[in-house]
Amino acid sequence: MVNPALSEFGTTMSRLTGVRAIMADIIATLRAGQGQEFLNFSSGNPLVLPEVEKLWRDCTTKLLASPEYGEVVGRYGSSQGYQPFIDAIVNDFNRRYGLNLSDRNILITPGSQSIYFYAANAFAGYTNSQTLKKIVLPLSPDYTGYGGVSLFPEAVVAYKPTLEIDAESHRFKYCPDFSQLVIDENTGCVIFSRPCNPTGNVISADEVKKIADRAAVYDVPVFVDAAYAPPYPGLNFVEMEPIFGDNICHCMSLSKAGLPGERIGIAIGDERIIEVLQAFQTNMCIHSPRYGQAIATDAINSGALAEISTGVIRPFYQNKFSILESTLSKALPKSLPWFLHRFEGAIFAWLWLKDLPMTDWELYQKLKEVGVIVVPGSSFFPGLREEWPHKQECIRISLTASDEDIQEGMERLAKMVVSIFSSTSTNFI
Repeated sequence: MVNPALSEFGTTMSRLTGVRAIMADIIATLRAGQGQEFLNFSSGNPLVLPEVEKLWRDCTTKLLASPEYGEVVGRYGSSQGYQPFIDAIVNDFNRRYGLNLSDRNILITPGSQSIYFYAANAFAGYTNSQTLKKIVLPLSPDYTGYGGVSLFPEAVVAYKPTLEIDAESHRFKYCPDFSQLVIDENTGCVIFSRPCNPTGNVISADEVKKIADRAAVYDVPVFVDAAYAPPYPGLNFVEMEPIFGDNICHCMSLSKAGLPGERIGIAIGDERIIEVLQAFQTNMCIHSPRYGQAIATDAINSGALAEISTGVIRPFYQNKFSILESTLSKALPKSLPWFLHRFEGAIFAWLWLKDLPMTDWELYQKLKEVGVIVVPGSSFFPGLREEWPHKQECIRISLTASDEDIQEGMERLAKMVVSIFSSTSTNFI
């Protein structure tokens, strides 16, 4: 058996990080279930909705009948992306948001995760003078994938949030703590998701502008991960619009709009930032796949993608959360310190169990005993190195199960949580 030696970078990039490490345990659990049926709330995979699937089937049919088909699949293209798709993005965003974009403001990548990998290693890491430029995550928790984007893990730095807590309704919200946030000459780039995976949080427009203004002082680019944002997939449940600026790069994905298998990422920003990312992509993979871009061109130009995002995808997940919310509200006692993050976007619920008498990982194991699989919340604090009990008190719950499974799963979860708290204290029940 070949056992090649890994480089320093090879060792770093071959490690399983965040949710990926837990998914290995989840897969092993499902395989070893010996007939036990699990209610699986771990997946970030969007459900295949009939109306969305039909849209992509129809767009595919048009492409197959088009003389452009051979050009799309049979030839290499520009490293920047498929030109008709770029034009569709430019025209739609200029019309929708009153912008003045040109095609030089757009880069198409193989999924939005690749944008953050390019950015983290183009703008951050060690300089020629061996100064470490940091990747700042201004609001923790945030997307677990940010923990693996840099070839230098020590470059990723996150900041604790402030918590707005509504004890009466058992709700809370994370907010950036600007008194702690550091963006300075040693910052290479800033990254955050809006809406946020895992919490569903939406950073306000004022907060985005405040972060961008601080970064602009040092010519630091700010990458806003808009994988759940309007106009597509439009998985925002509060009013919000994309924020644009000289140092802001708006980063989109069509994964939650029904094309996760096609890996389509879209970076919209100043052409100086786009040029750097494009050069990085050229060296890495020549260009992103063109088939998905070609079918998405028609979906955007016709307006069908934006329409189906707000008319089908958004209300579908909003209903899922309503079922989860009402079930937990009925099943968890008022006296128990549980808090659900305000549902402002994305496809997950985020549950904080204050003073949980075990770690989130141990809770994950206990829930498996009753056939419920969630994701331990500590996976979602990349770059936050200080000790904070809160990191071990949260779980992420996917909204991609059936209505019946969500209700049954939350009832089982609530019963287990009540049992755990009552076994250590009588004050809660």
